[in-house]
Amino acid sequence: MVAGSESAYFVRARQAGRPVVPDLPKVDIDQYIANYRGRTRFDRLLLIGTTAPLLAPEALRSAVIEAKQGRDVGRYEAALAAIREILPGDAYAIPDSLWIDRTNKQVKAETDRLNMELKGYKNNLIKESTRVQMALDDQGQHFHRIGDLINSVKSYGQMREHCTTPSHVVIMNLRLINVSIDQGNWLAVQTTVQKLRSPGQLSAEAQRLTAKLSAAMGLALLASGNYGEAARELIETDPRMVQAKLDDPFDEEAFNEVMTSNDIAVYGGLCALASMDRNELQKQVLENGKFRSYLELEPHIRRAITFFVSSKFSACLSILESYRSDYLLDIHLQRHLGELYFQIRSKAIQQYFIPFSRVTFAALATAFDTDMQTIEGELTSMIKRKHLDARIDLVDHVLLAKTADARSKVYENALKMAKDYERTAHLRILRMEMLNAGLEVTDKGKSWGNHFDDAAINQSHSVASASHWLSEDVGRSLRSGLRE
Repeated sequence: MVAGSESAYFVRARQAGRPVVPDLPKVDIDQYIANYRGRTRFDRLLLIGTTAPLLAPEALRSAVIEAKQGRDVGRYEAALAAIREILPGDAYAIPDSLWIDRTNKQVKAETDRLNMELKGYKNNLIKESTRVQMALDDQGQHFHRIGDLINSVKSYGQMREHCTTPSHVVIMNLRLINVSIDQGNWLAVQTTVQKLRSPGQLSAEAQRLTAKLSAAMGLALLASGNYGEAARELIETDPRMVQAKLDDPFDEEAFNEVMTSNDIAVYGGLCALASMDRNELQKQVLENGKFRSYLELEPHIRRAITFFVSSKFSACLSILESYRSDYLLDIHLQRHLGELYFQIRSKAIQQYFIPFSRVTFAALATAFDTDMQTIEGELTSMIKRKHLDARIDLVDHVLLAKTADARSKVYENALKMAKDYERTAHLRILRMEMLNAGLEVTDKGKSWGNHFDDAAINQSHSVASASHWLSEDVGRSLRSGLRE
């Protein structure tokens, strides 16, 4: 679709620097969204609808339908606002006032019922903490479903003191992780995962959730821009999640209210490519038995890593570029894709440049399937960010490796040795003359005052001056010898 036929919304998005995917991605919306459940379905549909002009009609209409299947009126109104701006005059842009009124009444009635139930348990002095814990759990889930994330976190926070078994603690923390992910509170996600991993909380229930904890921690680190640690978390994710039944809401191994096994393969593979060298990729990724199960779900990621390890950088980057449009439609990857791809290309250029002292822009552009102007911009950015220790010759369009001046290095080392020798000589002379002047503290612990007299003080001043003059003379002699 050409720019002239796009909605004015996407024209403004381009001008504002927001990502817009002009090409038709490989993703099939119905098949893609069927892998998820819960609130993330709507978030992903809305993102696709506001990023890909060719998929916008289908995605936004699906987002409206998805919103009406829940009880979050705010999301329904957000979908209506998007479809009115992108698809003005569309039948789905007409608000369903009856549904909005009915849902608001249902939400209010359910909220009042849960509040009364919780107050009843507390006012009747019921000693069973389990009842209160279950009431707070129901309340937290209700607030989460209607989009009141702040009150959902409060309910789960109050639930903590009423948890009587390790199972209750694990459930409460897992619900907090899900709400924190929806909030984008990545620090809270990391903190909660660390609590579950602590020796005091590592119960049998928590051990069964190791895959979810690794996935949540990896996602939080990715969102924080810590790609190296994110890669290490994701590639060590227990492969039991691969066997999860995505269509079964009661399958404890499924984490598709946040991410799927395919997402773990993509996130982990890209973060590894951006942060690890070729030896680490070979040993920690390709030879990793745990992560191999995930890579089998996304074979193109495995091929890209294999090409990078084999120094076939052009083939690796070509694979990644072919999936750029799909990754720009991912709710967690979109904001980081540009930086991830830049770091991967930077590492590839570094590895390519190692054997050479000078390389022309034309050779680099051919090797990385781009033009000279683009490669010049990339090299400039890499040097500014200290990713590449080299110089650019803009006259001849050549990248030059920095060579160390061996002669200057020898002079620097010699001067450093002379200074060290001068200081050592000064300290030894001073120590010797202090002993001769009787200024030493003896083993018997006598005070300094017992050794001081006028002659000793005068002698110490003379010795200090002499030693200072002698050390300066030694230093001058050493430096004169070096200059000669």
